[in-house]
Amino acid sequence: MKNMLSDYESATMGSSSHSVDTFNPADLTPEQQKMLIDIRRRKTELLLEIQQLKDELGEVVSEMESLDCSDESKHSNKAKMMSIGRKKFNMDPKKGIEYLVEKGLLQQTPEDIAQFLHKGEGLNKTAIGDYLGERNDFNENVLRAFVDLHDFKDLILVQALRQFLWSFRLPGEAQKIDRMMECFAQRYCQLNPDIFTNTDTCYVLSFAIIMLNTSLHNPSVKDKPSPEQFISMNRGIDNGGDLPQELLISLYSSIKTEPFKIPEDDGNDLMHTFFNPDKEGWLWKQGGRYKSWKRRWFILNDNCLYYFEYTTDKEPRGIIPLENISVREATDRHKPHCFELFASGGADFIKACKTDSEGKVVEGKHTVYRMSAATAEDKVEWMTRLRHSISHNPFYDMLAQRKKKAQHNSIHSKS
Repeated sequence: MKNMLSDYESATMGSSSHSVDTFNPADLTPEQQKMLIDIRRRKTELLLEIQQLKDELGEVVSEMESLDCSDESKHSNKAKMMSIGRKKFNMDPKKGIEYLVEKGLLQQTPEDIAQFLHKGEGLNKTAIGDYLGERNDFNENVLRAFVDLHDFKDLILVQALRQFLWSFRLPGEAQKIDRMMECFAQRYCQLNPDIFTNTDTCYVLSFAIIMLNTSLHNPSVKDKPSPEQFISMNRGIDNGGDLPQELLISLYSSIKTEPFKIPEDDGNDLMHTFFNPDKEGWLWKQGGRYKSWKRRWFILNDNCLYYFEYTTDKEPRGIIPLENISVREATDRHKPHCFELFASGGADFIKACKTDSEGKVVEGKHTVYRMSAATAEDKVEWMTRLRHSISHNPFYDMLAQRKKKAQHNSIHSKS
């Protein structure tokens, strides 16, 4: 075979003294001619196989690139839907969760939704608080699962509260706060069983700490409570007995030295409030000093009444917290369909604030706010919605009720 190939190479390639053009297959023996044919056929087959392999490789590469593009597209679509879901949640928590479940990005389970809220990426913490505070079985299960994601073990109560209150914003409604603080107290006592005799004691003290934080660090509160007042406020809450004075003083000092940090939200926090108002619309508002009437855009939400000069304004000209306030009909010779907000419940004036001509926030001293609606029906609607939102220090009422329960626990346990 080797000799035959040498003969073939010699015949086809020639030597230095022969040209390729002089080769004539007819000069080959029949056996050499047959081998030449076989080699040419095999060469053709090899070239075809090589081309087929190239084609197949090209198809595989193309398919892989297509798969990569598809994965990237899927990932891109998933990220886009998640972003849309977060924005929907920030505007309307319930609809946002429904969207994410519908798109398969969340499971309709309290645990999965709690994980999503606890992670909190891109979520407005006011919206998280609103969702967790809703009163229905599913949301309450989400709340419990959310609280269970916090590890309060071996933390003093103030540290645990700081961690808890950083993960969302407490809503304005007393009943929502009550449910949240109840869950917090149960979780804290579960992880730290030797600190408090019962969850009611933990609840009352936690609430007292939050109220102390507000009283010490809110500029609108003029009379700051002393350590002695804080101690007096918490008498009898430990199964009818008193908590150690040293504990209460250390809690007081901790809050006075370092107030609770309020979580900052992405974007304009007020904008979330104004996305889903209880009621909004134009009203005429009478000025305090000069009694002139000005048209303002009002938004009612979160137990506050906000008013703007224009609907496009991002920040309100004034805010009226609906605490210790009542609403009544009024008559005015200049304007029809009038009603008033007035100080009640022992308050001397309405705790409100507004922006002055220089852009500074100043505290209002109104005893009455008089408004005029466009129609009689609109007036009734505003008065109804306002009465529904108005609260008379609900937090103090709630705290008093829970303190009474804590003080009576020892009586019931003895009987």
